[in-house]
Amino acid sequence: MGSLIEAAALDELLRLLKPKYRIYAPVRLPGKGRFSDTDLIGYAEINRSRDIVFNERSYFSPKEILFPVNQTLFYFTESQWREPETDDREILVFLRSCDLEAVKRLDQALLHNGPYPDSYYQEARAKVKFVLMECQEEFEGCFCASMGTNESRDYAFSIRPENGAYLCDVREDLEELFGRLGKPREHEPAFVREHKNPVRLPDNPEAFSEHPFWREYSERCIACGRCNVVCPTCSCFSLQDIFYDDNPKVGERRRVWAGCQIDGFADLAGGHSYRRDKGERMRYKVLHKIYHFKEHFGVNLCVGCGRCDYACPEYISFSRCVNKLAELEDSTKAEANRKLGDTSAAVEVKKDVK
Repeated sequence: MGSLIEAAALDELLRLLKPKYRIYAPVRLPGKGRFSDTDLIGYAEINRSRDIVFNERSYFSPKEILFPVNQTLFYFTESQWREPETDDREILVFLRSCDLEAVKRLDQALLHNGPYPDSYYQEARAKVKFVLMECQEEFEGCFCASMGTNESRDYAFSIRPENGAYLCDVREDLEELFGRLGKPREHEPAFVREHKNPVRLPDNPEAFSEHPFWREYSERCIACGRCNVVCPTCSCFSLQDIFYDDNPKVGERRRVWAGCQIDGFADLAGGHSYRRDKGERMRYKVLHKIYHFKEHFGVNLCVGCGRCDYACPEYISFSRCVNKLAELEDSTKAEANRKLGDTSAAVEVKKDVK
């Protein structure tokens, strides 16, 4: 059902949904940017439509709503433990197509990647519904169309600002509210179809695992982990037991985001490490995002949101790295074909001599 809803009516809709839902959307956080006196676009609970930022990409993804940065799993004493209380309300999240597709990748990693699902993520995931924020044109550095994540239909309703009002495509159980607060209007969501700088995936990037190409990142990467933190599909974490100062036998167990680019992530007992070199970490991340995950689940882990390129203080571009791999593959194939042609020509010459 298509609907045109005025800003005041959308505010009323949000007010009516509040008792049942916690409603999250990208908002402007004044003074929270990377540089002095700059703002940051991040996710927070909203009450009004004017709080929603439609024309900028959020620095952080909505992943933290379902999979918090720092989450207490349980509290413990010497003889007992209990899980923290949770909010029983459902969750409504405004997000873009690439982020909605990213949630599906998190589902694979946290719900279907082993015999048991992640119960904490599963509990939050069962409560959530999505509002698709339409992208009529690309943001700088994004490449969702190249990754096949530019279009998603698994939403409660879509929304597009239109001359002070909002065009919506309502797909779930909110038709009655939209019918009461909005006006019928045929509407089909818009999706980004092409990019100024498309990304081309290599057929077999693992063939270049030992290529000197990765040494560049050994010199440039500073292991800050920003790319892991802003990525909507990274799901690695570490566990921490926190003991309280007033009673060291009482505390809580938390899980905290971790990432493959961060120092210590791949360390083992005895001081050993799988990937101490930063170029090796970059190789691991890139191959996992565009090759290994797809081998297991049939889709690439990267959704092309472009956040990692934007967040990197050393201007390392994930998308450019992938394109370089495709270029290496092209040159390797061209060289192989040239040698095959030279061999064929030599065989022909030998036949003529005989």
